[in-house]
Amino acid sequence: MTDLVTAARTHLDAARASAHGRDAQLVVHDGVLRQTVIALVAGVELAEHNSPPAASLQVLEGRVRVTGVEQSDLARGELVVLTHQRHAVLALEDSVFLLTTVTSLDEDQRGDA
Repeated sequence: MTDLVTAARTHLDAARASAHGRDAQLVVHDGVLRQTVIALVAGVELAEHNSPPAASLQVLEGRVRVTGVEQSDLARGELVVLTHQRHAVLALEDSVFLLTTVTSLDEDQRGDA
């Protein structure tokens, strides 16, 4: 079992100490399911990239801006389903989020929620 509160604190401390201002850890890997805790210091961006077949982002601490989704600014406790469009994530303040991805889906399963 992963304690997300402790993980958020640990990874944010590591991101603050990192020259790149980020830190991450894969906390769940079960078949096609992946969950990763990602910490970014204010101003650090995960550059625009392709979305996996299915993904969500839940902010555990701080505030982030996600491009490519309707509600782009997210705060602690907020969850968004990522679109299938290219997107980026910018930390508006020191932040930690849980990224949940599914690495493959049958074509007829995409978009079902």
